[in-house]
Amino acid sequence: MLVPHPRGPLTEGVVRALRGDGDLPQAAAASTERPGVLEDEDLQLALWMLFELHYRGFDDVPAESEWDVALLGFRAALEDRLEAELRALTKSTVAKALRAVESTEDFAEQLFVLIEGADGPSVAGYLQREATKEQVVEFLRQRSIYHLKEADPYSLVFARLDGAPKTALAELQYDEYGAGRPERLHQTMFGDALEGCGLDRRYGAYVDEASAVTLATSNVASLFSLQRRLRGAAMGHLAAFEATSSAPCRKIARAIERVGLPEVVRTYFDEHVEADAVHEQVAVRHICGALVAQDPALAEDVLFGAAACLAVDALAGQRLLDSWGADPGPTLTAEAS
Repeated sequence: MLVPHPRGPLTEGVVRALRGDGDLPQAAAASTERPGVLEDEDLQLALWMLFELHYRGFDDVPAESEWDVALLGFRAALEDRLEAELRALTKSTVAKALRAVESTEDFAEQLFVLIEGADGPSVAGYLQREATKEQVVEFLRQRSIYHLKEADPYSLVFARLDGAPKTALAELQYDEYGAGRPERLHQTMFGDALEGCGLDRRYGAYVDEASAVTLATSNVASLFSLQRRLRGAAMGHLAAFEATSSAPCRKIARAIERVGLPEVVRTYFDEHVEADAVHEQVAVRHICGALVAQDPALAEDVLFGAAACLAVDALAGQRLLDSWGADPGPTLTAEAS
C-alpha cells in the first residue's frame, strides 16, 4: 500500500515527513483546537496514516518511521483531541451506566444494557429493504478500511491482560483468525467478498475514498488498543462491536442476495451471524466482566469504550445514509451498524 493522497495541511505535512521530504507542520499544536474531530477529513486521515505505521505500513515509507519521535509526538496531539471529543460525546451515557453498575454490582448485565439501549440509523435495515446494488457495493468499499485488518487492533492488547480475560480474548481472536484455517481468516473472507464484487481486495485499496467517519471507526479502535492505559476501553469497544454484529450481518446477507451479488460475497456475513452471537457473550462476560472483576477501577473505561464504539458507528451509518439520500427507517436497538 502506498501513502494516501493528502486532504489538507495536516496530511500534507504527514506525507512529507513520512517520505523524508520535510518537517511536520509547525501548527501541530493548533490541530488540537480544531472542532468536529470525528468529521474532520484531514485530521482523521492524518491519524489513520500514523496508526497504520503500527500495522502493515506503507511501501513508500521506511519501516523505522514507526518509532520516529516527531511522528509519535504529532500523533499524540491528534489522539488527545480525538479522545477528548469521544469522552465529551459519551459522558452522559457512561455516567448513567456507571451508576447502574454501582447499584447492581452486575457489570456484564449493565454493559449489555448500555449496548442494547443504543439508538442510531439502521444501515443494515436499509440495505436489506431497498438499497441498490451500487449502494451495497459502496458499503463494502467503505467497510474494507476496517475489515481487511479485522480483529488486529484488539490483538495488540494481549500483553496488557492476564488470567481469565486474556484466555477469553485468545478464544475469540482464534475464531476471528480462522480457527487454524487460513482460508477462514475473517480478513481473507472479506477480501473474497470484495473480489466477488469485482473490487480490489488489497489492504487499503479504498482509503482515498473513505469518509472521515469511516476512518474514525478504525482510528478509535487503534487509539484504545495502542495505549496500555486504555486497555479497558479497547475491550469495551470490542464488546460493543461483537454485540452489535450478528443481527446486522443477517440483514446485509439478505441484501446481498436480493441485489444478486455472488454467494461468496454473502459468505462473510453468514459466518458472522452465528460466530458473533457467541462472541458477544465471550466479549461482554468473559473478557470485560472478568477484567472488571480483576480491576474494578477499569469499569468506567470499559463502558467508555463501548459507548464510543456505538456513537461513532451510529455517526458513520448516518453519514452513509445521508450520502444516499436514504430513509434509515426505525432506529436500531442493539444494532450500531
